[in-house]
Amino acid sequence: MTWNDQGLVPAVIQHHRTGEVLMMAWMNKEALRLTETEGIVHFWSRSRRRLWKKGETSGNVLHLVEALIDCDGDTLVLKVRPTGPACHTGRRTCFLNTAGDQDPSPQGFADLEALWQIIVSRLSSAASGSYTTYLAEGGPQKTGLKLIEEAAELVEEALGHQVRPADTQRVREEAADLVYHLLVLLAERQVDVKDVISELAARRT
Repeated sequence: MTWNDQGLVPAVIQHHRTGEVLMMAWMNKEALRLTETEGIVHFWSRSRRRLWKKGETSGNVLHLVEALIDCDGDTLVLKVRPTGPACHTGRRTCFLNTAGDQDPSPQGFADLEALWQIIVSRLSSAASGSYTTYLAEGGPQKTGLKLIEEAAELVEEALGHQVRPADTQRVREEAADLVYHLLVLLAERQVDVKDVISELAARRT
């Protein structure tokens, strides 16, 4: 490896199955050694000036599948199996914005994708203390009953919104509850959101 004058190399993190670029961070020799020996990706934090294991606080660690070096020997590509969102914002990847600061998803669907990834991760890991895990313990029937309850509350607030046109906060809150419980139910039934979106797209024709 050819290290820069700070003893670092950039490491591009890529999903081992989809090929999607998830993030980029810096590694020194010790971070690379720990990554290769433990199979869990470590980095060097330039701001905190210390080693850090990705996911050491969130639990969203990156399992190393393969490490590649470019032709100049000064850049790494790490193919990984993520256990949750790779970005510190909770999104699956750090690379969701287009150049020029144009939001590729003006309605915030990138955030919805991040929420979906978190829900799937919580269900697969049965995270202790998680409300998502609590719902899953009761199975789809429990989540379904909550979904019906949230739908009724949303309709009630939406109808009330006709009388109180300036008050949209409660409508937003109830809509958020409804969407969350719908995503949990879909995850429990192993129905991907992308398949639901494809179904909607097919109905446009």
